[in-house]
Amino acid sequence: MKRFAAFMMMVLLFTACSRKAAEKKELPATVEITLPDSAPRKKEQKEKQVYTPPFLQDIKMKNYFKTTDSIIEFYCKTACYNLDEHILIRANPRIIDTLAGFDYYLKMKAGVFVYDQKELVVFHKGDSLRIPGEQETKKIEKKLKSTVIDVNIPEYKPRIMEEGKVIYSFPVRVGANKEKYLETAGRIVNLKTHTGNGEIVRLERNPWYVNPATGKRYYGTRRDDGRYTMMPLIPWIEPSINGIRYGDLIHPTTNPETLGKPYSHGCIGLNESDAWRVYYSAPLGTKVVFRYELEITGENNDTLVLQDIYGEGKNR
Repeated sequence: MKRFAAFMMMVLLFTACSRKAAEKKELPATVEITLPDSAPRKKEQKEKQVYTPPFLQDIKMKNYFKTTDSIIEFYCKTACYNLDEHILIRANPRIIDTLAGFDYYLKMKAGVFVYDQKELVVFHKGDSLRIPGEQETKKIEKKLKSTVIDVNIPEYKPRIMEEGKVIYSFPVRVGANKEKYLETAGRIVNLKTHTGNGEIVRLERNPWYVNPATGKRYYGTRRDDGRYTMMPLIPWIEPSINGIRYGDLIHPTTNPETLGKPYSHGCIGLNESDAWRVYYSAPLGTKVVFRYELEITGENNDTLVLQDIYGEGKNR
């Protein structure tokens, strides 16, 4: 019994000492874990979707810009992270499709004659627009800031470049190879489209239509099919080239039969539908390149030689 009691005493003493040693051992405050590069990362949290209240009535083209401006003004009062018209509509691309679909000739193909495009409905009663969150706004803004409008004059086919990639190309007309007296300039003007680098300096959302040759304002147009309509409400874009505002605008033509020709007073003319896609790719400050290159690379990586419409005989 004495031996057993002594043995139990030793066990109790050993257990007590072990507990005290464990209590004295300090644990680190933090533990660092290094994840391998292949470890899954936490996904970016999705932003809450915000929509405007449904429209209480149809909104026609003539009130389109006033409506979008009021929406932007309202949401900028609370949380405006560079929200503007271009970002709002790029977040709602169906609106660009709607506006492009108002093209007179597209409507005619569908069997619909449009006398006054300003009376067409953009937003129907019950429609809503999605307000982009801060993360999405930054992504759209980044794309817009990377945009370049590249125009090779004798090719008649400008390209919209976004983050180094062609996202859109379209047929155009360019300035005629001649000189002409223009009342708006008060002198004889060379109508060739100028070359050089520049940027968008003005967006005219409600342009006045003036005949440069006579200086007279007009409100209607004779279409290629012989029908008369009111002029459509489509923005015009003005670039500066090499720091000079020559007046070589980018704007729609109501006579697309002239596309692919040196026909204008220096402007870049395009289809009504294409004009909307260019407009919503080109906010103020967008870079533009107007060049004159006769040798280009074709779709099959072969070299193509374009017609020298200005008689330059060389690239410039």
